[in-house]
Parts: sequence; C-alpha cells; structure tokens
Amino acid sequence: MKSLFLLLFAACILSCTTEKTVEPQPKNTIEVADFQWQTERVADLGILRYRINGFDKLSLKQKQLVYCLTQAGLSGRDIMYDQNYRYNLAIRNALDKVIGKYKGNKGAEEWKTIEDYAKRVWFSNGIHHHYSNDKFIPGFSREYFESVLSDTKVKLSDEILDIIFDPIADNKKVSQDSKKDLLLHSAGNFYGPDVSQADVEAYYDKIIDNSDPKPVWHGLNSRLVKKNGKIEEEIYSADGKYGPAIKEIIKWLKEAITFAENNAQAEALKLLVKYYETGDLKIWDDYNIAWVEATKGDIDYINGFIEVYNDPMGYRGSYESIVQIKDFDASARMKKVSEQAKWFEENSPIMEEHKKKDVKGITYNVVTVAGESGDASPSTPIGVNLPNSDWIRADYGSKSVSLGNIIEAYNGAAGPGLLKEFSHDVEEIERAEKHGKLSGKIHTALHEVIGHASGQLEVGVGTPKETLKNYASPLEEARADLVSLYFIIDQKLVELGLMESIEVGKAQYDQYLKNGYMLQLRRIEPGNNIEQAHMRNRQTVASYAIEKGVKSGAVELVERDGNTYIEIKDYEKLREHFGTLLKEVQRIKSQGDYAAAEKLFETYGVHVNEAIHQEVLARSDKLNIPPYWGFINPEMEILKNEAGEVGDIKVTYPMDFTEQMLRYGKKYSFL
Repeated sequence: MKSLFLLLFAACILSCTTEKTVEPQPKNTIEVADFQWQTERVADLGILRYRINGFDKLSLKQKQLVYCLTQAGLSGRDIMYDQNYRYNLAIRNALDKVIGKYKGNKGAEEWKTIEDYAKRVWFSNGIHHHYSNDKFIPGFSREYFESVLSDTKVKLSDEILDIIFDPIADNKKVSQDSKKDLLLHSAGNFYGPDVSQADVEAYYDKIIDNSDPKPVWHGLNSRLVKKNGKIEEEIYSADGKYGPAIKEIIKWLKEAITFAENNAQAEALKLLVKYYETGDLKIWDDYNIAWVEATKGDIDYINGFIEVYNDPMGYRGSYESIVQIKDFDASARMKKVSEQAKWFEENSPIMEEHKKKDVKGITYNVVTVAGESGDASPSTPIGVNLPNSDWIRADYGSKSVSLGNIIEAYNGAAGPGLLKEFSHDVEEIERAEKHGKLSGKIHTALHEVIGHASGQLEVGVGTPKETLKNYASPLEEARADLVSLYFIIDQKLVELGLMESIEVGKAQYDQYLKNGYMLQLRRIEPGNNIEQAHMRNRQTVASYAIEKGVKSGAVELVERDGNTYIEIKDYEKLREHFGTLLKEVQRIKSQGDYAAAEKLFETYGVHVNEAIHQEVLARSDKLNIPPYWGFINPEMEILKNEAGEVGDIKVTYPMDFTEQMLRYGKKYSFL
C-alpha cells in the first residue's frame, strides 16, 4: 500500500530542520484521561480523534523514527488533492485563505455554508465526495462567494468558479458506468482531460507482456497525457511530476533511515528513496520485496502511490501514508491466522487449479496508527494488505495490518442505535453485543491475511486491471470478503483458540447481510447507483446470498410493522452459498472473465433497490448517526533539553478540525 525515505548530513536534519523555535502546542487539546472521540458533525460526516496507545513506551530513537515518517507522509498531502481533480489545489488554497482571513459576519447562515463546504473539501481531499465520488454542490450563492473572495483578496478564475457552481461539469470523480467511456466521464486527474479509455487500452496493449511472470505495475506512478496527438507518461519522481513534494518526502525518509530500528528496515527505506528519486517501477518492486521481508522492529509504515480505486482503469495509485506502531498483545492472537494460511488454501471451495501450491509467509499485525495522510486521511481504512502485486505476494508473501486504535475510536463513537433498529430479534442483538467486536476483528484478519493472499491466476492470463478493468477492484474485495465469510463459522477457528464458539462467526453473518443489503445504502443519494468498489462488493455478496438463501430456506426477509428485517434460518446452508460464489469469483479472476464479472456486478452490485433504500434512509435518519467517519490526526511536538538536543517527542490531540487543516495548509503545501 505505501512507501517512504544522505546520510552524511541526514543525522542533522532533525536538529537542523526543526532547530527553529519549537512550535507552540496546538490549541484546544485535552488529556487522554478525558478523551473525547467525536468532535463535530458536518453534513454526512462525523469528525473523530484517535489515540496513539503505547507511544510513551517507545525509546527516543523510535519516537524520532515515527516523527520523521509522519512528516514524510504529510509532505505528500498536496499530491492526493491534485490526483483527485486538476483544480483541487487552487480551490483548497482559496478556501484556506478565505476561512483564515475572513473578518465579516461569521454568524450569517451563508457563511456557515462556506465553512461546511470547506470542511467537506478537506475531508475528501477535493471537491468530490470521498466515497460516492459525486461533486459537492455549494449551499451558498456564487454572488456571496465572490463577495467573500473580494473581501479576503483571494482570487479564483472564472473557469474554476463556473465548475464549482455548475452541477453538471466534472460532477463524478470516478465513473464506473461500463456503458460510457470511463475516463471521459471521470473528473480524476490521473489522465489528461482528452485521454480516452480507448487511448489507454491501446497504449498498454503495446507495452504490456502478459507472458511476463514478474510484471511491473505499469502506470502506478504516472499521469497519462496526450501531447501533439501522442500518449505520454508524466512520471512521479523527484525531478518529474510532483517533484517539489516528493523531494520533501525524500528529505524526511532519508532522515528516518538514521533512526531505523534495524538494517533490513533501513535498506527498505533506502530503496524507497531511490524509487522516489527515479520513478523506476522495477525499484518499486525491489522495495516492496525488501519491505515485506523487513518484519522485525516495532515501527512500520506505508507510503507511496498504492491503491488504484480512484483510477477507473485500475492502473494508477493514489498517494497515501500510514505510520504504525505494533500492538504486540493483539498481534500475537492473530498470528495464528497467518500460520494456518496453507490450511485455509487447501480447504477453500475454489477450483484446485486456482489454489496456490505454496502459500508464502503472511505477516499479520494489529497496529496503533501514529499518523496518516493522503488517501488514508481524514477517512481511513481499518485494515490493509500489501503489496498489491500478485507475483510478489506469491513469491515473497505480504504484510497485513489491522488498525487497532482506529477501530477503537469507531467503537468509542458508535452507539447501539443501528443495531437495535435493524436487527431481527433480541437473540441477534445479544449475539452482536457479546461477539460483535471480536467477529469484526476476525473478519478483517481473514479478509486481509487469507483473502487477499489466496488464489492464483491461470498461466497466460493478464493481471486483473487488464482483464477485468473497472470490475477488478470490487471483484478483489468480494473475493477477500467471501474467503473470510466462508471460514469464519468454521470449527477450525475455535480449535485455534481465536473464538470460543461459532456464535462469533454467526454475529458476522448477521452484520454482513444487514450492512451489505441495507445499512450501507445510507451512503447513497436517492436515485443513484453504487459506484464505490467496496460498496459494490458488499452489495453483490449480500444480495446474491440473500437471493440464493431465500430460495434454499437459509434466509428469510421478514416484514414487520412496515419494516424489513433479515433472518438467517440456516447458517451452514448460507455458508454453502458463500462458498459457491467464492468459487465463481476466483474463477473469474483466475481466467480474466470480463463478461462474467460484468454480469455478476451489474446483476447484484450496481443497482439499488429503491424501496429498501427509502426505508433505510427513513429508519436511520431518526438516529442521527453519520454514515461516514474521519479523523483529526494527533500532532507531535519536539521537546529539546537545555543543550538544545532532542529530549522527547510529545503527542497532543487537537480538537478542532478546521485549525488542523489550516495548519497543514501552511506547513505542508509544496505544489
């Protein structure tokens, strides 16, 4: 998923670069003992905070490593904005100045709508919703906004103003409508505005060798543009596109090397620096191998151009960074899952020819997040499995992490409202209250460690981004979910001591069907189809299982008092349906069967049941629970002793999302 950081002068960077006066402690912070999870609500967004548990137990050298890696991550923050849309940086910079400088009537309702708009842009790293991909429609008038721009002496071009207020222009960041040109109908900035889907397919048909057993991930770190009618790549590198930000990332990564916990960690960081300097994708593969094999130490990180969900063609990676501290107690429990990878593969219901013969080491850890940036912030995943290259996974294994303190924050902020409103009966509620947290952790572990690491392509079949195109990402997520669902009620997990009974797995079945079929629809505007890959995955799996389950008697849709409830009558039979779908999904990936992928997702995963959608919106609106959550990052302050040396790194927890975004805009704007 992610990646990071001269040695003669590197040791002085931390002292030299931060030698200026120590920055004042951020305002509005409180002690951990009085920790408040949620700070505010904006539109459909809830703003949370997370704690860096165990930071005080790290050595000073480890804290300095965490600090450098966090600074490296934040240094690339601008990149994500620009990747999401070509005008995002200009709009964000204007909003930063307007919010920071405006001296007019801040009690006016229209001003408050500007504040809300700015928060939504910060939250989504741009003017399109982070999940639905729809462009935000301002709640303020153009005339009022132009008057505020004038009052604060901020300029935006007429072209950009036209786009902000036009509900049609560039209204979808990522289009997954297979009946239209995926690129010409997407506003994302991975391609020039005049580059079409056909242009991209023709370009890669010429340069990709499907017989190569160890292919680089073509296009991962570049923007494809058309110059004089010819397609060219703008490579992300120190001397290429995004150079100023990448040079800043490199500076902090080089410094991080001086605080590395061991040689393997240091060597991986050196390769990451070399990759950023050159943009060479072969070096990216070398780095990923070194990173996967660097398993010792308490600190790890993700930094680079990683996930391809924001590219409708599935080639180009979004910039992101996550800095992690191992949670050793929790990781020890989940190590049992990774140690049994071979057993899970052998007992999977997929076709024998699609099973890996030798499952390489899968490193799984529960971690404490110390900082996030780019595509991982403010909205963050709860689990990550990397690298994404299939051949590296097969030959060298992968690293999987569960973001423990992020899950802790979600649990701290969430209440019981949705559970009680949408559960069929008291038994289901009690099962969730007793086993829900553990079942979620095991589901994530199985999804990341076993799901993403299982299965193999047939010889001569191209990579999924080439064969399955816009369906590659949702299919991969569906495959990983189905692996988890198939095994989570297996007695093997009880034998391994991961759960006391299969009641834990049943709790996940209850929750998964509710979420995939109903609850996630809270995130969709009425009349819209599902576009986001994970949502398409979940609806496909849940809708398929319910359809087959109703026919077999495993599932019943119960109507009571005008509301719909899902009752699972036979968990083992439902498991068989999950297994059948898993076999087919793996076949589609292994054989590169685009037609079957299209049929599967267009049948089950794209179109919304309007009656269920309206019901879900009505039932959930009264609970006032935001469908999306995102985070204010902790902040780190360097403390120096009387000799002027670094004595400690202090962590504080800001309460104000706006203050942090404005501070980031001043400190980490390099593009």
